[in-house]
Amino acid sequence: MTIKQLDFLDQKKNGTSKRIQGGISTTDVVMSASVNGNSEIFPQILALHVPEGSRIADVTYGNGVFWRNVDLSKYELTKSDIATGIDCRKLPYENESYDAIVLDPPYMEGLLRNNKEHKAGNGSFSAFRNYYSNGDEENGGAKWHAAVTDLYFKAGVEAYRVLRANGVLIVKCQDEVSANRQWLTHVEIINQFEKMGFYTKDLFVVVRTNKAGISRLIKQKHARKNHSYFLVFVKIAQGKKRKSLPRTR
Repeated sequence: MTIKQLDFLDQKKNGTSKRIQGGISTTDVVMSASVNGNSEIFPQILALHVPEGSRIADVTYGNGVFWRNVDLSKYELTKSDIATGIDCRKLPYENESYDAIVLDPPYMEGLLRNNKEHKAGNGSFSAFRNYYSNGDEENGGAKWHAAVTDLYFKAGVEAYRVLRANGVLIVKCQDEVSANRQWLTHVEIINQFEKMGFYTKDLFVVVRTNKAGISRLIKQKHARKNHSYFLVFVKIAQGKKRKSLPRTR
């Protein structure tokens, strides 16, 4: 007889049928929002959503900031980015060959301008220019914010192809104001990726630890972004559909 069956008999003997929950009381849990750096948040996301031993491709590896506090012996990591000649929109990997994909392309339209003289990316964003922006981006003619989402969407299609069924896609992104218009990039990505066949399993809000400055400010019209997102998607196995939530009034 199992422990659960014995517990049930004890409850019945004592005249109670109340279900007793297992587990312990604790505040040591992964939170959905925090003031911290990417290298502190990313290991928590892996521990929560990617099992040890998984085969992972970071297709925008860059300086490897995400992985600074990760025990790499626990995973099989493949590193690549545009600087190594591998475009996240045209991956050289076989279909359904990875358990997880990490995607962190440029999320500022100023980093994707075809004219090198007009590119953003000074200061803390200089790494994006060095690793992901070379003046030869293929964005299908998309401009401004549309160039950002075009990159994400095409990379998402490739990630879906490369991931195994129930594989995990971790996406870093940030909303932006472009051409004096507010763009909720994380919402656009979620909506498009769910159409592709992904399930949005989790969302993390990362608030930067320092205060961003603005050069040549005349009049502020939008709140300055000081937070970004990690979105966690799961590739839904073919033939299966997400259960719909009950309709509410």
